[in-house]
Amino acid sequence: MASQSQGIQQLLQAEERAAEKVAEARKRKNRRLKQAKEEAQAEIEQYRLQKEKDFKAKENDALGSHGNSAIEVDKETQEKISEIGASYEESKEVVLNTLLGLIYDIKPEIHVNFRING
Repeated sequence: MASQSQGIQQLLQAEERAAEKVAEARKRKNRRLKQAKEEAQAEIEQYRLQKEKDFKAKENDALGSHGNSAIEVDKETQEKISEIGASYEESKEVVLNTLLGLIYDIKPEIHVNFRING
């Protein structure tokens, strides 16, 4: 019986060691999964930052050319406004005198369709 008891004791110890090894393996597996997840997250974040940087560069290129166009259009508009203002200042006296001359130079005439009934 002593040998049976000793064999049972050895089996229990072996079972205990196996349970410890399984638990340790699970812990290692969980650590590896956690590490892989963290590495994947870091890689995803790095990829996202790179794509965001590329997008910003393309956006700045597109808006930069658009921004330059807007500045160019504003400059041209201001030049046109200045030209129109200068033309107005040059022509206003002549136009005003012509209009006043037409208003003051009244020649009373009887209209061709006017009939005297009588």
